Amino acid sequence: MLRKKSLPMVMEDARLGMLEGENFGLKKTLRVRDLTAFGVAAVVGAGIFSTIGTAAADGGPAVSLLFIFTGIACAFSALCYAEFASIVPVSGSAYTYSYIAFGELVAWIIGWDLLLEYAIGNVVVAISWSDYFTGFFNEFAGHYGKHMPAFLTTDYRSAYDGFSQVQDSIRQGHILTKLSPTLQNSFSAWHDAPNVAGIPLIMNLPAILITVIITWLVYIGIKDSKNANNIMVVIKLLVILLVIAVGSFYISSDNWIPFAPHGLTGVMKGASAVFFAYIGFDAISTTAEECENPRRDLPRGIIYSLIICTVLYVAVAFVLTGMTSYTNLRVGDPLSYVFAAKGVSWMHAIVSVSAIVAMSSVLLVFQLGQPRIWMSMSRDGLLPKVFSRIHPVYKTPSFSTILTGFVVVIPTFFMKSDELTDLTSIGTLFAFVLVCGGILLMKNNPDMSEKRFKVPFVSGRYIVPGMFLITIWIMVQFFSDSLKDFFTIGNDESITEKLPMLIFILSSLALAIGSFVKRLSLIPVLGLISCLYIMTGLGYINWLRFVIWLIVGLVIYFAYGRKKSRLATKE
Repeated sequence: MLRKKSLPMVMEDARLGMLEGENFGLKKTLRVRDLTAFGVAAVVGAGIFSTIGTAAADGGPAVSLLFIFTGIACAFSALCYAEFASIVPVSGSAYTYSYIAFGELVAWIIGWDLLLEYAIGNVVVAISWSDYFTGFFNEFAGHYGKHMPAFLTTDYRSAYDGFSQVQDSIRQGHILTKLSPTLQNSFSAWHDAPNVAGIPLIMNLPAILITVIITWLVYIGIKDSKNANNIMVVIKLLVILLVIAVGSFYISSDNWIPFAPHGLTGVMKGASAVFFAYIGFDAISTTAEECENPRRDLPRGIIYSLIICTVLYVAVAFVLTGMTSYTNLRVGDPLSYVFAAKGVSWMHAIVSVSAIVAMSSVLLVFQLGQPRIWMSMSRDGLLPKVFSRIHPVYKTPSFSTILTGFVVVIPTFFMKSDELTDLTSIGTLFAFVLVCGGILLMKNNPDMSEKRFKVPFVSGRYIVPGMFLITIWIMVQFFSDSLKDFFTIGNDESITEKLPMLIFILSSLALAIGSFVKRLSLIPVLGLISCLYIMTGLGYINWLRFVIWLIVGLVIYFAYGRKKSRLATKE
């Protein structure tokens, strides 16, 4: 289970394609511009059009600094991804990197985990796209007395739960029209849906249709996907720049006071939402086999896209919190809201349309990434050979692409997006942790080529232990009461709820000791620490769900992958 693949073996497997001995290579057509566009497409989506509002409402104008800090934390991981991408220019992303650095068992775990970031994460994006599209459609069609039926824009569980809650509220004397719009919509979906054999026909039709369209686009070829993505990225970048330019005329500096109304606690409360905004830059690495010069272009694409997105996020956060009070930003469409509140109706319409375009490009990049990870796992024997089947005409992973479409479409019938958002975040952070750790293990690998991008080496021997000791001193001096509360289990709090933070503390101590003894590289260590810290904010329940997800994956590995592995057959 700890058997590893060598770099030459990985490159040879990629060359052969592992499709019954036939060499059907992917089409090499991507350059730095295209890779940067894929990164921007994946990152600039729900974060800048939706979750930025919730983060600003929690942290106030100071959330703009949180975007900087989170961008720096992601940069540590991005540099590690960039080095791995230049070492191993194949499509497996963190899965292949882990196979080389840690071995087969960890590789399978991260391959299974990446389902959360790409396919399962795309369920959230598809549902968000549906919300934006439905809102825009109903606003436009409302002028003609038309609207989209609620039972065609809602998942089954939300409709059932909403109908039950409304019935309880009515029995308690509440009036339907006084309830929240979300509850009213869910009630209407269940009440108005046509029935077949007593079962209401309820589905999120826009989410299903956009997933089918994007899957078809990814299926027919990387060149068409690239061109469509580049067009969508240009559109949404122009709109965001327009938002910054026009919004700057409506900024009032009074809205920036107080800068951090809820202190550091309020700012950090938005850490999960802000990190979710950055998810996706690593998807660039899944296109390695379609790059013309992956060793040179992949690192540049990863780093350029992260820099561009961080600058845009910070600028938009300043504009939003300057245009209106942070207390007004807890809405699903903050960019549209601020312009509608200022009476700039033409900007409100432009932002609404661009949000639909932005979500479409996010869907495209993630639908592009998942099949290529499955393809790499199939080449290694951990999945059946059909997963690595390459279409003879379109030169894309045909079966894996179609299956990814089904994996995204089916949950839209019954899953709620809020149940999947944090699970997607914790899965992505776990991948970041393994990539950063993998770079630390790869430093002395004899197969390492000198012609590669390298993470700048700064010795962490004294810096990491020093940071750990200073943090402990600050906590003891200024937050002693919080420390006592943390290490005292109250009646309403169990040790399990504190377990994520305990894991972080012990991991930080181990990294401090390891840095001193082994002279570990500072940047990967900081990447590990920052990602582990953000994971602690996702709560025990999400950690438990994540562990259950990994256990299910391990069952599949021991039932199939362990015996069918290509390394196992060689042995």
